[in-house]
Order: sequence, then structure tokens, then C-alpha cells
Amino acid sequence: MRSLARLMLASASLSLAAPTWAAPPDTLQQRVAACIACHAVEERRDAYFPRIAGKPAGYLYNQLLNFRDGRRNYPMMTYMVAQLSDEYLREIAEFFAAQHPVYPPAAPGSGANAGAGALARGRQLVLHGDASRKIPACVSCHGAALGGVAPAIPGLLGLPSDYINAQFGAWRSGTRRAAAPDCMADIAGRLAADDVAALSGWLSQQAPDAAARPAAAQSLPAPLPLRCGGLDQQVTP
Repeated sequence: MRSLARLMLASASLSLAAPTWAAPPDTLQQRVAACIACHAVEERRDAYFPRIAGKPAGYLYNQLLNFRDGRRNYPMMTYMVAQLSDEYLREIAEFFAAQHPVYPPAAPGSGANAGAGALARGRQLVLHGDASRKIPACVSCHGAALGGVAPAIPGLLGLPSDYINAQFGAWRSGTRRAAAPDCMADIAGRLAADDVAALSGWLSQQAPDAAARPAAAQSLPAPLPLRCGGLDQQVTP
């Protein structure tokens, strides 16, 4: 009986002992694993988790700062970056900026139902803007090929129409903001709901060039049609 009691006591002691854990490898791949769980490099064109691979590093870094510092509101992202340093955020931004996977086939969304009139309006806004309402053309900031401009302006192709619609809604409601002056919030306020649907429909139906890369800043007109606080700050890696 005593032997059995000692054996049971030893077993209980072992079960109460603190478990030992091996430290995860200190590699960049390990540090971005949480990001890849949603923003997979080979992305699925998800309306909630957009493609970030290949976007300019300065743009990605600024957005991480915006989530961390409260200018953008999405609880999961805020939780993920709340305690991360500027250096850590730069590292994440540079990792994703260097990835250039092939774009997957277009996913159906609200833009797939856009009629000819809406698509024509979307094309007009993207390529020429609407001077009567002081709406600049998208290409005047996002590049002639709409692939973005280094170091801090994102590309617009390869994004689902529903994601584009949601972001314009967030700018209009103030739940997405950038450093003042917030040029995109200003533009969103000038666009009617039908204009946003036309923009997102046309953009989502354009096939991205797999070899496209962000253009050089020198390719844009100077000055830009609107001042953007995120660019004024020059907060880039």
C-alpha cells in the first residue's frame, strides 16, 4: 500500500509540474506567421483580408501605424500590432512588399453585376476623374497602370469590389482615417454611392499584370492633385 501511495504521489507531482516549452525560432517567417494566417501571400481575394503582397513598403508601414495608433479601427488588427515597435512594423511591411505572387482569377462580387453604364462611369472616374465635382482621376495618384507608386501609394488592381466599397464606406464614416489632411476621406466625401459602386466594379474587372510593380514617384505629376498627410509625413521605411 505504501509503495502504491508513493507511486500515486509521484504521478501527481509530475502532472502538476510546469510544462516546458521550446522557444519558437527567431526568424522573419515566424514573426509574420500571424499576418499570413489572414493575409496569405497566395491570397484568396477575400473581401475582408485584402492582398497586401507587393504593395509599397511605405504604404504598408503607414497602415500598420494607423491601426496601432487608432486612425484605423479593426479590433483584430489593433490587437495584433498594439505592442509592436516601429522597427518591427517596418520589418513586416518590407517582408510583404517583397512578395509578388501571381494574381488569382477574379472572384465574383457586387462588381460582377455592374452594367455597361456603371462600368463606363467607373472607367471615367479612374482614368479622368470628374472636374465638375473636383474628383481627381485615380491614376493621377495611384499610377498610370494602377499598380501603386513607391514609396507609399498602394495599387488598386487585384482588390475585390466589396473590399473597395467597404473602404470607401469606412472613409465616409470616419472609421478609417489617415494623418491630416486625409485626402482619401476628402475624395470619398465627394463621391456618390453610385460612383463608388461604379469605381469598384470597373477596378475589380481589370486583370492585373503579373509582372507589374509599383511605379517610381517621379512618374506622378507634381504637385499631386490633393495633399495627403500620410505622404507629407514621409513615414516610410
